[in-house]
Amino acid sequence: MSIADTKKNAEAKMDQSIAAFKNQLVKIRTGRANAALLDTVQVEYYGSMVPLSQVANVSVLDARTLSVQPWEKNMGAKVEKAIRESDLGLNPASMGDLIRVPLPAMSEERRREMTKIVRNEGEAAKVAVRNLRRDANEAVKKMVKDKLASEDDQKRAEADIQKVTDKHIAEIDALVTAKEQEIMAV
Repeated sequence: MSIADTKKNAEAKMDQSIAAFKNQLVKIRTGRANAALLDTVQVEYYGSMVPLSQVANVSVLDARTLSVQPWEKNMGAKVEKAIRESDLGLNPASMGDLIRVPLPAMSEERRREMTKIVRNEGEAAKVAVRNLRRDANEAVKKMVKDKLASEDDQKRAEADIQKVTDKHIAEIDALVTAKEQEIMAV
């Protein structure tokens, strides 16, 4: 494996870390309805637990309401129970085949808690990126030790890896700031 491969591999993994972080941010409640909010809900379906998205269609009715349409009529009560018992604090209401899930307005205190959660998730993503930087730098040092690259190559590679790391950390900071503003907006 060459230094260029190591740098490319590290950057690809950092991109994956940011994608995973964005996925985590989608699941954090902002006060506005988002279908991804129910992605973590598990429903009992013929004896096994499956994600809600595999037994029902989840859509956004308006800014504060989600609609859940089970694909099978007999699943309505189970879906409603699963949403109610999830740790999301939601209270679904059944209307025939359709289940409406109103999102309660968030208090100022709850908004502040959510921003802390966002910051913690951001810090975890930064740690992941920094760990990838460390791994890439160690791989380059090993190449120098094995006489596959010169020390000058090592210095250049470490500088390049640091630039990529800085870019990804700045992107994480921007995502955290944007999500905090979204949460704090009433």
